[in-house]
Amino acid sequence: MLLRKGLFSYFCGMLHRSRAIVLYLFSYNDKYSLAHIYTEAFGLVVYMVSKSRSKRTKVPRSLFYSLSILDLEVEHVNRRDVHKIKEARSLLPSLEILENPYKNAMSMFLSEFLGKVLKDVQSNKYLFLYLYHSIQVLDSAQEGLANFHLVFMLRLSHFLGFEPDVSTYRAGYFFDLKDGIFVSDKPLHPSFIDPKSSEVFLLLLRMNYDNMHLYHFSRLERVQIIDQVLLYYRLHLTDFSALKSLSVLQDVFA
Repeated sequence: MLLRKGLFSYFCGMLHRSRAIVLYLFSYNDKYSLAHIYTEAFGLVVYMVSKSRSKRTKVPRSLFYSLSILDLEVEHVNRRDVHKIKEARSLLPSLEILENPYKNAMSMFLSEFLGKVLKDVQSNKYLFLYLYHSIQVLDSAQEGLANFHLVFMLRLSHFLGFEPDVSTYRAGYFFDLKDGIFVSDKPLHPSFIDPKSSEVFLLLLRMNYDNMHLYHFSRLERVQIIDQVLLYYRLHLTDFSALKSLSVLQDVFA
């Protein structure tokens, strides 16, 4: 009897509850979309979401927008690439993210960014809590919004294991993007930041959600900074391709 129950669970899956953050949703066929979602319990998972607009559905498609935070009841089946959602409800109705064009552009950029960064990351309670808190900050922020993604990405590197080492900074040092440290001599490879720009980079590493409104950059400076941060990620992660939504974000905050 126990063996039969075990086989049933293996092939039919078990129901679980988990908090979750929607990254993006794309059409699969006429009836379903596929949602890439970072869950507290399982890490990054692909779920099937019906396109039905029925008011009776327990999985309303309207809940699945970039960076929406949900409480899910899900069915997981071993060795299956796409899983099912039995029930979904919103934990943080992010009206500002939906209605504010600046926050909406930011959420789309960060969703695409996270889709690349988290694809090989297992479930991590502290990482999930960081994302959860960051989305709450984005939804409520009134100042410093143009710097939000810079804080978000640099702070996120801590949870991914390649946070820049601020303690190695000295005036006149280069920042070695490969090793994540400040060095006195110019690196022999091209992936570094010159001493003048390294001083600015240090300031960025000291920026947080509370003080980000105090930092002011020109459009050109912000473009250079984001290019450096993305290069840093590209050097520390495999298969980190270009972000399509970056140009939209830069246009919005021009």
